[in-house]
Amino acid sequence: MNLRMWTYDLAREQAPTLDHLRLFCNLTVESGYNAIGLYLEHRFAYPSTPWAHGKGCVTPQMIQVLQEEYPSIQIIPFVNLLGHFEGFLYTESGTKMAEGRFKGMQTCPSKPEFVELAGKLIDDVISIFKSDLIHIGGDETAQLGQCPACKARVAAYEEIEGTDGKAMLYAEHFGPLAQKVIDAGRRPAVWGDMFEEHPSALSAIPKETLIFHWKYFESAGKTSQQFTNAGLEVVYCPTLHTYNATWLNLPQSERNVRENAIDAYRDQVHGVCVTTWECGLFGNYETLFPAIRASGDILVRSAELAADFDEKSTPTNDYKSERSAELFLKAYLHESETFEEWARLMGIELLDAGGTFEFGGIRSSLKCRLLLYSNPFLAWLHHREELTGEIGKKALQFCERSIVFAPDASARGVSDFAKCAIQFVQFAEDAHIKYREGFPGAAVAALSPCRQIFDNLSKIAQSNHIRIGGGLADQQRCLAAKQHVEKVMGRIKEYGDGSLGYLPSFEMITHPSFMPHDQGAWWLINSWARE
Repeated sequence: MNLRMWTYDLAREQAPTLDHLRLFCNLTVESGYNAIGLYLEHRFAYPSTPWAHGKGCVTPQMIQVLQEEYPSIQIIPFVNLLGHFEGFLYTESGTKMAEGRFKGMQTCPSKPEFVELAGKLIDDVISIFKSDLIHIGGDETAQLGQCPACKARVAAYEEIEGTDGKAMLYAEHFGPLAQKVIDAGRRPAVWGDMFEEHPSALSAIPKETLIFHWKYFESAGKTSQQFTNAGLEVVYCPTLHTYNATWLNLPQSERNVRENAIDAYRDQVHGVCVTTWECGLFGNYETLFPAIRASGDILVRSAELAADFDEKSTPTNDYKSERSAELFLKAYLHESETFEEWARLMGIELLDAGGTFEFGGIRSSLKCRLLLYSNPFLAWLHHREELTGEIGKKALQFCERSIVFAPDASARGVSDFAKCAIQFVQFAEDAHIKYREGFPGAAVAALSPCRQIFDNLSKIAQSNHIRIGGGLADQQRCLAAKQHVEKVMGRIKEYGDGSLGYLPSFEMITHPSFMPHDQGAWWLINSWARE
């Protein structure tokens, strides 16, 4: 196994200092990895995009210092040059390059200004990063062929019978970019998912290109043969399941890393890249350090684990029912007994509460609904039944127990977030009942503690930013949530007595688009105008 690495997801709002980055590099060295991937998107100060340098982004100077201080590891840039370009597209200077106006996260490969910029971004990272590998992205380009220009190109390709027009569009974009990396004396890497969907695009990709094949619910070895048959080397990419968890789904994460490491050893592929995603929305990298260390140890010991695995029965294919996290928990125990118990409660026991807390394939619905859309009452709308019932009762008990065992402020903040999310829904439902029964004053009083909830969460977000370079957006989300709660309290005071001639439903009066006297909710019924 030539490559043992993990990725740090900067793009989900992380804002690390140089000292924070040193912590990540120290972790990389100590854990047996020989590379760390910095997943950049818009969170890097590319010389070519001064119009997109958000506050707290990583700078070329930081990278230069790290490369001098950590010569034993590769610091590999992960840039995205088609999909996942949203951090550029939603700036005034970038919007003209979008595949769809105010929609999606993909640039248009038919626009010369974007093609030119993609080349400049490659030049930027090649001039700054010393790594052999340059990862140019390529994943999740679901908007391929949507704009008129791209649609026409796809149609023209498909005039030849049996041709996948989207595959040609994709290959004509990434083939030259990969060759540009090769011409600079480096090796290009791309994600493998779009080649799975459009396999004929593989024929246009230079053979030196390394395929990063990500599979988070099975081993990448099950579907990697199409790449090796095309003459391309492969890196298997498991994940730590943070994006779809309240904190981290420990058993499923350990299994995914272990299975991919074992199969990578057996298949003699180029390496393994352990991915970590989306530590915005109150995720916390500091609490993931033991799991990242354990993953590095698994990669180092892949031959030993493969031999041991052969002596045991094959586990069930149902990730959802997975309960074992022996190796990861041992890493938390190495830190302290309380850290292990905290990790067990938040990473295993909480899943058993069910509902929004159980293991699933999409990002946490509770996190998104509470904070992402500037309307925390969406969490109440979708989760009130489960979180005011047995699921909420059990989950709250796990959270409160985990707070007792939390070894530091970072772990405590993760537990407090989950507890606050549950309590907000419960307070909102209490307010709903009082509102429905005709007691607007009592409904306002029931919502009053929610302001403190978001004040407390804001402090946690600030601590996360200071301690480990967490993002700045969560603090603003908490402020927006608190302001909306206060606005709803004002509406209930004004209209909760039926002064409009009718009593708006709680769903309506808590919604940002609520308009007095619009009894039929035309803003909701005529949803076409929001497209």
